[in-house]
Amino acid sequence: MVAKTKTNKVSEDSIITMYMEYVLEHESVPKSIYKFCKENKISEVDFYSFYGSVEILQKEIWNKFYSNTETLLLKNKEYEGFTNKEKMLTFFYTFFELLTLNRSYVLFSLKQNDSPLKNLGQLKGLRQHIKTYAVGLINDANADKNLKITKYNPKVFSEGAWLQFLFVLKFWMEDSSAGFEKTDMAIEKSINTVFDIFDNTPLENILDFGKFLYKETFA
Repeated sequence: MVAKTKTNKVSEDSIITMYMEYVLEHESVPKSIYKFCKENKISEVDFYSFYGSVEILQKEIWNKFYSNTETLLLKNKEYEGFTNKEKMLTFFYTFFELLTLNRSYVLFSLKQNDSPLKNLGQLKGLRQHIKTYAVGLINDANADKNLKITKYNPKVFSEGAWLQFLFVLKFWMEDSSAGFEKTDMAIEKSINTVFDIFDNTPLENILDFGKFLYKETFA
């Protein structure tokens, strides 16, 4: 039997599109790569040349949400002149606008298992991206202030940014307001609060705030 070669029409993005459409139409994850590929008229070679499993594909979709957000931010000529708070606000607004464009898929993916923690496993790569983004903001702030001992702890801030993201994600999932305007308000208030806390609060209280966000996210 001659192995099928990768066709020109197949790419990372096209497989992602096929997968997202598949789960929404079938309301379930493909039971096998074979069935998924057969329905989409591609070979298994096509699929495995980009993704080793459905689980890896699911994680990559969230990575794509991040990379697409980053691309949009860099296209904004005013972005580099923003303060760190403005950059973080812009990042959250842009990211959740992209999620809203794909809301049906996102809601399915985060509710496909009975265990919330298992569903959040898809966000492993996204978690690292967001933490790295937050660390970059803090490192820039510390460098600008020319402090020998940094005022902000990048590790603590990055963990706080991730917990804040989970908090807003849960809020957005439950938001039924027109245009998700309540989510926009939640983003603004939570980010203003986080930056105020980091400007004026001792480290131990920041850790307490992180625990509060975690509790609220998984309550």
